[in-house]
Amino acid sequence: MAILKPISPTQNLSLHSFNLSYPLGYQLTKSRTPFEVYKLKKCTIRSALVVNPISPSEILRENGSATLKNFKGLANSCPFSPLDFLERAAIVYGNCTSVVYNETCYTWSQTYTRCKKLASSISTLGIVKGDVVSVLAPNVPAMYELQFAVPMSGAILNNVNFRLDPRTLSILLRHSESKLVFVDYQASALVLEAISMFPPNLQRPKLILIQDDSCCDTPSSILKNEYFHDSYENVVESGDPFFKWLAPNSEWEPMTLNYTSGTTYAPKGVLHSHRSAFMMSVMGLIDWCMPNQPVYLWTLPIFHANGWGFCWAMAAVGGTNVCLRRSHDAATIYEAIHRHKVTHMCGAPVVLNMLSTYPKRKPLDSLVYLLTAGAPPPAAVLDRTESLGFIISHGYGLTETGGPAVTCAWKQEWNELNNSERASLKSRQGVRMVGFTEVDVVDPDTGISIERNGIDIGEIVLRGGSVMLGYLKDPEGTSKCMKNGWFYTGDVGVMHSDGYLEVKDRLKDVIICGGENISSVEVESILYKHPAVNEAAVVARPDSYWGETPCAFVSLKIDAQMNVSEKELRDFCKENLPLYMVPRTVVIEEELPKTATGKIQKYLLREKAKSLMHESRLVESVKAH
Repeated sequence: MAILKPISPTQNLSLHSFNLSYPLGYQLTKSRTPFEVYKLKKCTIRSALVVNPISPSEILRENGSATLKNFKGLANSCPFSPLDFLERAAIVYGNCTSVVYNETCYTWSQTYTRCKKLASSISTLGIVKGDVVSVLAPNVPAMYELQFAVPMSGAILNNVNFRLDPRTLSILLRHSESKLVFVDYQASALVLEAISMFPPNLQRPKLILIQDDSCCDTPSSILKNEYFHDSYENVVESGDPFFKWLAPNSEWEPMTLNYTSGTTYAPKGVLHSHRSAFMMSVMGLIDWCMPNQPVYLWTLPIFHANGWGFCWAMAAVGGTNVCLRRSHDAATIYEAIHRHKVTHMCGAPVVLNMLSTYPKRKPLDSLVYLLTAGAPPPAAVLDRTESLGFIISHGYGLTETGGPAVTCAWKQEWNELNNSERASLKSRQGVRMVGFTEVDVVDPDTGISIERNGIDIGEIVLRGGSVMLGYLKDPEGTSKCMKNGWFYTGDVGVMHSDGYLEVKDRLKDVIICGGENISSVEVESILYKHPAVNEAAVVARPDSYWGETPCAFVSLKIDAQMNVSEKELRDFCKENLPLYMVPRTVVIEEELPKTATGKIQKYLLREKAKSLMHESRLVESVKAH
């Protein structure tokens, strides 16, 4: 509310005379009856103008002339950056646990000091503002600290998937022009092979070895290699604890470089600014209703879009980061949840599937909030996982948006529905997160919004503060997806009448069979309902008659109580799908190929589908609907 006090009409009514000694205090004047407005609890210029409406030009009128004044200055235009969260955490939560890993434990005060020392050492290694520093490591404490320390040195942070092959890694390191690489000991051979592929005239980056005292298999001989400059802990210890870290001059300065996960084979370098990283962190906290000091389990690889911004977000709320070297092992995850009383975690749908099919699974002692994104989760997997005590939130985003930008905001009335209906609604991607600007589904050719009926399919487009700056050294690729004021995702979906988005497929994954568009995601969701199916992926297989036909690859659960044939799976699909959507080919595999973030690599399956004519397990259907 606001207190309105009349002031003398003879007072100077210029902006210079406004009493700004009160926080957010304003004097707003109207030609006949001027008022003085001071904020007590909730008061804005807008609410004051409801009582005393005046035009913007009157607010800006000074000395009788309408002069547009620029109010932007150092006091009100400080760059947004999530790096500020760490210093605050050291003040507010200084003695609270920040990082836990096996027997290692740090407080927020210690983490802040270690990051400053590390940033200091990075600067002394010849790294200047704008240089790229790469990191190849699992979710260990060093990986977490580097999310702050590298940008605090002024460098651009480049987290790299340490499960890449040497050739791809070599290409990425050269493309990014990385000057310094922090390498976990388990990835040391990979990195050495990758840099051996550099052209002779190209300078190799310096390597820093991340050792692990909790593992006894760290070979000491690695450090003797000529390319390794030092060990991680030595670099930390040699740094200056009072280092004045380099805050960005502009929030638009690049902060991170992340390469897309490679489900489409050709990774692209996605540049994010300090502003977009800040927005991603804050949006995640608000949308997930994250409380102070949660216990967060790192099952989501940090190298995947900086852990969707939760690396920095945990500092904002003083959370405890429980690190896991083996983040895709169900037994390890369940043990960590029990031991550390985990409250929150993230993961791709493959993690949900793994947890819900683990043979030794049992209901949780307390609720765990789990945010999933990265691929459309089948409703059956959501239902199974929630029955164990996980409270699942579902989001949608890309590397280009820094993580989820859309989430399935839950409505109270949906709690009255049965489990299957709730899971079906929760599998939709939802609405834009608080802080994100807009999401739409449009005709990819005209850019016109499609009808909101849950049926008409179009391309998903986004715009908001967490969208990337662009692709590194790829202006053409950037201009193709950043156009008409939108980021074109390459994903297709529908918009339901209630305004909720549902992703149907990648544009390239839509199967066109005899002129009919088939969503591979819809077929996969049916296969996941079969009690014996563990994983499912559907791709297009070339067909001389139909053009393309659906080809399903599945793996079965370890504890499946039945021997399932390809024919039985096709018959199951016939009972639950229109005939034209039923896979003409079903192949049972031990395991489907996936990226390190759990996304099934469909481009590999497409290649396999082309060469399946002579596979012994191939099941052909008749060429008729």
